[in-house]
Amino acid sequence: MTPTATARKQLRTPGRTPDQVGLLNRGAQRLISTDPELASLLDAEVHRQAVTLAMVASSSTADSSVLAAGAAAVTNVTAEGYPGARYHPGTAYFDSIELLAVERAKTAFGAQYANVQPHSCSSANLAVLSALLPPGGTLLGLELDSGGHLTHGARASVTGHQFKAVHYGLDAAGLIDYDTVAALTREHRPTVIIAGASAYPRTIDFARFRAIADSVGAYLLADISHIAGLVAAGQHPSPIDVAHVTTTSTYKQLGGPRGGLILIGREHTTPGPDGVTPLALLMDRAVFPRFQGTPDPAAIAAKARALALVAEREFQHTARRIVEDASALADELRSLGHHVLTGGTDNHMVLLDVVREGVTGIAAERALEECGILANRNRIPGDVLPPMVTSGLRLGTNQLAQRGMGVAEMKHCAQLVDSVLAAISRDDLDAAVDPGLRNRVRGEVEELCTRFPLPSYPTPKDDQEGAEAR
Repeated sequence: MTPTATARKQLRTPGRTPDQVGLLNRGAQRLISTDPELASLLDAEVHRQAVTLAMVASSSTADSSVLAAGAAAVTNVTAEGYPGARYHPGTAYFDSIELLAVERAKTAFGAQYANVQPHSCSSANLAVLSALLPPGGTLLGLELDSGGHLTHGARASVTGHQFKAVHYGLDAAGLIDYDTVAALTREHRPTVIIAGASAYPRTIDFARFRAIADSVGAYLLADISHIAGLVAAGQHPSPIDVAHVTTTSTYKQLGGPRGGLILIGREHTTPGPDGVTPLALLMDRAVFPRFQGTPDPAAIAAKARALALVAEREFQHTARRIVEDASALADELRSLGHHVLTGGTDNHMVLLDVVREGVTGIAAERALEECGILANRNRIPGDVLPPMVTSGLRLGTNQLAQRGMGVAEMKHCAQLVDSVLAAISRDDLDAAVDPGLRNRVRGEVEELCTRFPLPSYPTPKDDQEGAEAR
């Protein structure tokens, strides 16, 4: 009997049994009564999110049903291995949950293979690289200051120590220099080429990367952690059937829990470096037992729920709005005199060179946060400032679009950002924002958030009524 059939048979057992909703309700009440200090902090965080303009490009908001799945009792299950081949008993329901998550991941991305166990995209990248590269093997990835990621061979990452990392960069226009990618590939003959970025606002040409990889017989790894939602919704070209392997996180744009996915399209039966083992089987072995022990069952349940939402029409609308909003945000910021890298954006991300205005990234980040707006400091090409300071500021529209904000609201958001950045002292970059300006911006931020509340979340009014009831 399959795990799913076993679970269904057990569900038919007669009699009243505890359920997930009852458990969550009881847990919430128990938390409030036994640990009011922690409960108060958690309540405060819900309220903060409700009244804050979150423009951090690497974030999104998980639906309340995703949060509920992530708090499921299945977290108590110990289940090393994969469905139908566990090393522990009592996994029938979890097997069904994981199989459901796998099928939904394959459906969402048009993949032939999916592994839903990685605890993050970083974990997924490490697993993939370890499966395809021997210690000291050569990988080629985008350099960190040009928008790459730590796990793409940065010196601060284990990938920069375990492997020989070569990096490509950007051209004078701030775009990926594909000619340099090809030249470095011919020179170094990497085993793996990574196509992907954490701070790149333009479309990535996965087909061109694949042609370059094929020229030396390299494997192409596409890291779509930041654009996964756009890929799933058809707002960015998909690498699933172009790259050998694709990785992503599940929270940045998919509205899921903290976690990662490994996906493969038509290459799932392609042999790995040993010339025999299919890539799909190689990825399974790389995640477990090589890099991870037990998976996180509740996180996988939350992934399953989030991936179901990805398939809904509203997700497609939101993805389209993300792109439209980012373009409008970039246009308005540019019209206000800010230096927008690459002149605009094709995805959800807008990058500003704020040091040209005499402001550091950290000063801009802190001033905006003081006014209820979240955006993060970011290194930019040619940056000479330390990573904790930076010359750039990264903004994103994932959560603004989830709230339902459109082009008109992006103009308002850009004007709010501009008013804060303009108020930072050029002589004292860490100076606090003038209280009058801070209060005005905070008021406008809260008004926007009230008009466009987080979907499926309690509104500030609900928050207040709940607190009074307690």
